[in-house]
Amino acid sequence: MQKLLTLNAGSTSIKFAIFDIGPGGLVEDPSVLGSFADLDDSPVFAATGPGLRNTVSSVRPEGVSDHATAWDFLLGWLEEALNGAEVVGAGHRIVHGGPDFSAPVRLNEATLRRLAALSPLAPGHQPHNLAGVAAIARCCPLARQVACFDTAFHRTQPKVEETFAIPRALTRDGVIRYGFHGLSYEYIAGSLESVLGDFRRKRVIVAHLGAGASMCALVDGKSVATTMGFTALDGLPMATRCGSIDPGVVLHLLQERQMSVADVEKVLYRESGLLGLSGVSGDMRVLQSSDAPQAAEAIDYFVYRVVREVGSLAAAMGGVDALVFTAGVGENAPAIREKIVNQLSWLGFALDEDANLAGASQITLAERTPSAWMIPTNEELMIARHAYRLTASAA
Repeated sequence: MQKLLTLNAGSTSIKFAIFDIGPGGLVEDPSVLGSFADLDDSPVFAATGPGLRNTVSSVRPEGVSDHATAWDFLLGWLEEALNGAEVVGAGHRIVHGGPDFSAPVRLNEATLRRLAALSPLAPGHQPHNLAGVAAIARCCPLARQVACFDTAFHRTQPKVEETFAIPRALTRDGVIRYGFHGLSYEYIAGSLESVLGDFRRKRVIVAHLGAGASMCALVDGKSVATTMGFTALDGLPMATRCGSIDPGVVLHLLQERQMSVADVEKVLYRESGLLGLSGVSGDMRVLQSSDAPQAAEAIDYFVYRVVREVGSLAAAMGGVDALVFTAGVGENAPAIREKIVNQLSWLGFALDEDANLAGASQITLAERTPSAWMIPTNEELMIARHAYRLTASAA
C-alpha cells in the first residue's frame, strides 16, 4: 500500500504522521502518529497507531540532543516503520508563506529559496519546517513534497485588517498582517457545520490556545480578522512569546538597555509569555499545578488577554454567535475555558460546568446564545488532504 507522510516541525518539537493511500484514495485515519517533544531540553520520542507492531511511549533516544540529531533518528525509524512501502508524497506545515503563497503548492528548488528568504519572519519555525523538507528528500527522494502554509487561510482578510499604519512603500514590500495557525483554523471551519448547522450565517471566534496561541474571527467560514500579525510574535501571550507589546519597548531595549538585536529576539521569543510572567514555566499544565503566586498571575493575565481579544474580534464582525476552543490548552484545560467563558457573561455566554468538565463538544447551556464549544483540531489531516490532492493530481 502506498503511503503519504505529514511533517510539522516546530521550535521545540517534530510531529509526524503516516497515512495510507488505498483504492478509494486517502485513508483519513493515520496509521501512525508520532512526535519528538522537548527538543530544546530532554528530547522525548513517542509513536502509536495501528500501523505499528509496538507503541513507542516516552523514549529518550540516545544521542538525540537537538533538531538535527532528531531528524537523523526519525529518518532511521521511519525507514524501519515503512518496511519498504512506497512513499508517494509528503506534506509539510510551513509557517510563513509571505504575500505570494495563498494556497498549498508543490515544492521545488525555486519555491524553497523563496520560503527560506522568509525565515526572519518566523525564526523559531521556518528553518525547522524547511529542514523537514530536506530530511524527507534524503530518505524518500521520489516522494512529491507539498508545502501547506499557516498564513494562507488568512488571505481572505479585508485590506483594512491586514494593513499597518506605516509608509505605503513598506506595505507594498509585504509588511502586512499575515496571521498564523491557518491550518488549524481551516480544519475548524470545515467542522462548524456539524455543530452549528448553517454556520455560514454565524459569526464565530476560534481560540487556538496552545504553546503558540492566537484567535481568529470567521464569517461564512472565512478569516476576517486574527490576533497574530506580521510575525507569530503578536497577539496573545504564549508559552515563551510575549504577544502584543508596545514597539517602544523594543526601541527602549535596543537604545537604552544597549541590548543586541539577537538578545532582544531571545527575550521576546523565548523568555517572555507565560514563562516570563511566572518565572516558573511556559507550560500551562505546570502553572496550574504550581502554588507560586506568580503562576496564578500568569494564568490570570493569559485569560484577561483572551477575553479582551474576544471583544476586539466581535467588534470586527459586528457581534459573535459562537466561540470555539481548540489546540492543547483549549482542548485540555477546562479550568481555563471556565475562566474565559465566565468572564464573557456580559456577551451572553453561560457556562455548563458539567459539560465543560466532561470535555463535551458544547460547553455552554444549550438554550443560551451565544454558544461556546470545544472542537479538537487536526492540522495533520489538513496537511494530508492538501498533499494528497496535489500529489495525486500530478501522478
